Amino acid sequence: MTELVLTQQRDHIFEIILNRPDKRNAINMELFRQFDTAVSQANRTPGLRAVLIRGEGKAFSAGIDVSNLLGLAGEYGPHWQQRMRRITDDFQGVLTRLERLELPTIALLHGYCLGMAMELALACDIRIAAEGTKLGLPESRLGMIPDVGGTTRLVRLVGPARAKELIFTGRQIDAAQAEAWGIVNYVVAEEGLLAKAEELTAEICQAAPLAVGMAKRVIDGLSDVDRGLQLEGWAQSQLFSTADFLEGAQAFMMKRPPAWQAK
Repeated sequence: MTELVLTQQRDHIFEIILNRPDKRNAINMELFRQFDTAVSQANRTPGLRAVLIRGEGKAFSAGIDVSNLLGLAGEYGPHWQQRMRRITDDFQGVLTRLERLELPTIALLHGYCLGMAMELALACDIRIAAEGTKLGLPESRLGMIPDVGGTTRLVRLVGPARAKELIFTGRQIDAAQAEAWGIVNYVVAEEGLLAKAEELTAEICQAAPLAVGMAKRVIDGLSDVDRGLQLEGWAQSQLFSTADFLEGAQAFMMKRPPAWQAK
């Protein structure tokens, strides 16, 4: 089986590496399953102080593999569009397990961080982006919403107004704007990504590990993420049954502008 996600431990650091560089680390079902396994491995590994998540090749990740999205029938059966609550729950569960690691998680972003990849990054505690990185949640241009925690966690991070602008338009923003909006913590030269993450981890290691883990639980507990995820799942289950979703996905695959019907 192809290793679409690699892991390695260096002292107190556990790295999770997206390893589908020929597809700009586009997320398919198998990659997401392997990512979930890597998160569980990090959770079981003693002595860690931080988890770093990065991507091989020219991009962190271009987001979900849309061809895989259209192939959900193979995974969930021919009536998969009537099972969207279950599908959304499965996808959300992976990033919720990532978010609920008591270890600090740091996403190292470069190239592109779009759609589900940005939702993955938003589930991390800290984001460091290389100069020129493009970030965005383009789901509305496919007739969907960000339903794997992206809507909920973006609002928590930047507030409703900024979240609405980014989600309504589906636009991409660069790393500098993402830093100004508070989406990323630092912007550095691409060759300095790992060094910055290691520097930050070294600083975290000076604090008591139990205190860091408890602080993370308290801070994350201040927001009603579970209710937000439920609302995302409900909304997406409605949208996947629309003609606009099918039109958006087909237009994307055919590289043409969609003809929205609002039905």
